[in-house]
Amino acid sequence: MAVRLNERGFQHARQVIESGRYVLDDRDAWSEHQPSTKQENDFIATHGFGAYAKWHLGVDDEQPPDRKAHYKFPYGDFDKVHRCAVLSAESRAGQYKYTDIEQAVAHLHGMLDVLRKVTAR
Repeated sequence: MAVRLNERGFQHARQVIESGRYVLDDRDAWSEHQPSTKQENDFIATHGFGAYAKWHLGVDDEQPPDRKAHYKFPYGDFDKVHRCAVLSAESRAGQYKYTDIEQAVAHLHGMLDVLRKVTAR
């Protein structure tokens, strides 16, 4: 599997966080917060795969870009970046040794942790 960083997704995630659209939740919340298959399909039907791609930090070059299997490491719910998704992606990227994705996700993690500290004051 040839999985690499989706630079467009990474830039989009940074922009979404910088615009204040994020959820500072805990690690285990992603299973409850991640979009359902129906929500994913509805999003693709409405916005297309180009928009769907921006909500993922990885792409699998062995899969066609018009398939959901092409997109890896989701980080949000098509509206906000979720800290729990970022933490999950960071762990999985490290596990599979996708260094470029792991470094990008670590950057997002850092951005969210700074915000978490600021809001905790």
